[in-house]
Amino acid sequence: MLSIKRKRTGNLPGVFPLIVTGMAILVMMTAMRATCRAEAEIYFFIDQNGHYHYSNVPTTDRYVPSKLNFIKDPRSSSAGAISSQYDAIIREAATTHGLDFSLVKAVIKAESNFNPNAVSHAGAHGLMQIMPANFESFELADPFDPKQNIRAGTRYLKYLINRYDHDLHLALAAYNAGPGIVDHYRDIPPFRETRGYVQRVLAYYDQIKHGR
Repeated sequence: MLSIKRKRTGNLPGVFPLIVTGMAILVMMTAMRATCRAEAEIYFFIDQNGHYHYSNVPTTDRYVPSKLNFIKDPRSSSAGAISSQYDAIIREAATTHGLDFSLVKAVIKAESNFNPNAVSHAGAHGLMQIMPANFESFELADPFDPKQNIRAGTRYLKYLINRYDHDLHLALAAYNAGPGIVDHYRDIPPFRETRGYVQRVLAYYDQIKHGR
């Protein structure tokens, strides 16, 4: 089994300098091509300390398919495209709150697929799916305004990341299910929707970060 780990430096989530040399990557790619079947994929997960783990043989259900696959996934389609329409707003909000641009964008992809007029069955609004009960707290006058919505959602995401001591899994679970639920279980809740949501955001995060 091939496994790689990247470590985070500093306090911001998403800042992960690769700790393998260019030669090591070349050796890894050569070995992978030689040993993996044509349809094989690379999987990854980000642990509670912000470390990236890659493997071609996932050993836990925390692993999700990575966009570092050497062979294009035949299941991929335009439905998985990542919009760049709101990049300037996302970058501004991410910088203001000290978050990784790719992470904020991944949350938007998972929440609304970049639809500023999205409304969930639970009543969440806009790009980052803000609940009406939070409009006043986030000074959100128009939840369908992309700039206001992204600023509010990014502010909330930053709050959750700080609340859970930079544990990205718990912060994302809380964004989806609410911090009260996460606090109750002291872990990612055992709900298929929430666990799937965390995996989707991390997969989009990986995809956006590597420009795929």
